Amino acid sequence: MREKIIHKAAELFLTLGFKSVTMDDIAQEIGISKKTIYVHFANKTKLVEAVTFELFENICDGIDTICEASKNPIEELYDIKMFVMHHLKSQKSSPQFQLKKYYPQIYDVLKLRRFEKMHDSVKESLQKGVDTELFRSNINVDFISRMYFNGMTGIKDASIFPSEIYTLNYLMESYLEYHLRAIVTQKGLNILNKFITSNQS
Repeated sequence: MREKIIHKAAELFLTLGFKSVTMDDIAQEIGISKKTIYVHFANKTKLVEAVTFELFENICDGIDTICEASKNPIEELYDIKMFVMHHLKSQKSSPQFQLKKYYPQIYDVLKLRRFEKMHDSVKESLQKGVDTELFRSNINVDFISRMYFNGMTGIKDASIFPSEIYTLNYLMESYLEYHLRAIVTQKGLNILNKFITSNQS
């Protein structure tokens, strides 16, 4: 039952927002009493925490699978972008913004976990690129990994990139190209250009 509650709550939170969905709404959608939810979660904050961390773990598992299967680090980044976009496409309510506003402590813990996961994953990918001569040998892998995280987080700030001007897909696509063009070798650039051309066609 706990998993069922998390699954339904995640669906509602991502569609309608963390703030507007009540425990009554979740109970009604599942067809159980509100008391049943409180057996598993002391309050709404605990439920929000469980939902966000489960979503995070699912995305991490998906990214790990992509990294293991990828042919090269350029393709890997594009595959991860597609995977993340697929996960975000049902989000109509700016869940990141709502989480930060109404559940700042959960948001801060999640941001730190996201950084740790992404930092390790991107560092590994960058090193793979250097070893296969797709990325320049003189790049500072640790620094660029941190910059990449900072940029990916920054493009989601609606006060800097308003959604009525920029779609999330455009921002991710453009930032990815910007990031890769700064570090690729000629060999890497040939692969990148093929990817950009095939994505546009």
